[in-house]
Amino acid sequence: MGIRPDSVTYTSDYFDYLYEMCIRLIKEGHAYADDTDQETMRDERFKGIASKRRDRSVEENLRIFEEMKKGSEEGLRHCIRAKISVDNPNKAMRDPVIYRCNVETPHHRTGTKWKMYPTYDFACPIVDSYEGVTHAMRSTEYTDRNPQYQWFQDTLKLRKVYIWDFARMNFIKTFLSKRKLAKLVDTGRVWGWDDPRMPTIRGIRRRGMTINALRDFILKQGPSRNIVTMDWTTFWANNKKEIDPIAPRYTAVLQKDVVKVTVTGAEAPAEPYKSEKPLHPKNKNVGTKQVVYASEILIDQADAKSFKDGEEITLMSWGNAFVRNIPSADPIPTLTCELNLQGDVKTTEKKITWLASNQKLVPAELWDFDYLITKDVLQEDDNMEDFLNPNTATMDDAWCDEAAAVLKKDDIIQLERRGYYRVDKGLDDWKDGEEGPKGKRLVLFCIPTGKTGPK
Repeated sequence: MGIRPDSVTYTSDYFDYLYEMCIRLIKEGHAYADDTDQETMRDERFKGIASKRRDRSVEENLRIFEEMKKGSEEGLRHCIRAKISVDNPNKAMRDPVIYRCNVETPHHRTGTKWKMYPTYDFACPIVDSYEGVTHAMRSTEYTDRNPQYQWFQDTLKLRKVYIWDFARMNFIKTFLSKRKLAKLVDTGRVWGWDDPRMPTIRGIRRRGMTINALRDFILKQGPSRNIVTMDWTTFWANNKKEIDPIAPRYTAVLQKDVVKVTVTGAEAPAEPYKSEKPLHPKNKNVGTKQVVYASEILIDQADAKSFKDGEEITLMSWGNAFVRNIPSADPIPTLTCELNLQGDVKTTEKKITWLASNQKLVPAELWDFDYLITKDVLQEDDNMEDFLNPNTATMDDAWCDEAAAVLKKDDIIQLERRGYYRVDKGLDDWKDGEEGPKGKRLVLFCIPTGKTGPK
């Protein structure tokens, strides 16, 4: 997002401080050690029944807490619970667990130093206060825990932190659960957390979302407490407004069943030549590129199949031409176009992209993506596996004009008549031996425009 923090901190930086705060709670009679089994504890909390360990002495609780710290057999049987309430209507206030043991998995930052760890509910209000946070921005799913957050700060006489609730933003055919997204990564259904199909910041940035458009979109939503499920249309339409005025234009034709066209007529070039053309029709500041003109050009098979013999078409950035000699073969291998540069481009129905065949064509992969799931909104009891989209990525090999050779990673362009693309790899971004049998090529990811949402 382009944000540079003054410092980056971790909850694990404060494990010693949190340990001291827990000892304070125990000494002041606000926490106790409990070895009730998980199922019983859950049932007692639901029914508002006090644990049999709730009235243990301070000395006994402190002794067991030290056993937890050692990771002893006795310590491993216990957790520490805050002594808040037994039967509060808000179940989050019913003596929540604030410390539990974990000796099986070393901490990724502190290793095996600690055998017990604070829970999020305990650590969050204490660290927020200690670090000088003024406003804790929390999604509405934590609303029931807000009184608990404030209880820890009040009980430990810590500096108060103001809580600002906001609703999570949901999108159709998308789930935002980190647990479910991690499953997609772990099972190889996506390329990683930055996969352009992933609803993560890294994912949408790799897809082609700009920082300015993302920030503008979020600010327009405002800090609402209403939970809504949005279509992706507005999201990507916002991005199009940002990139359309500055995205340079290039041309691509699909390699599959490409059609060779012989250009004839008095105005047909006897020899290939280049002409300087603007990279953007409405923004001269974007720059220029060299366009190659020749008597043999390449067009897409789909365009060729749409022609009628004798029809007048427009060759974009060149002029009009009459279609001649369409063979009956399928696919169409070749045809002829007779230039008519005096023709009015406004009168033709078909505006065709093309490439001179004798230029240094740049190979490219054109990627497009679809939703990860087939259902608009997953319900709690839905099995995610039942709604995973089996085909979420498609790729076409293409040729781009030689001017595209300069493109580099993260450039955003428009391929005429195809759409906007982000460059995931430029020709110079390949490491030796990495390119495989295809050789070095552009890798382009299609950017949704908001017309149909992300595909």
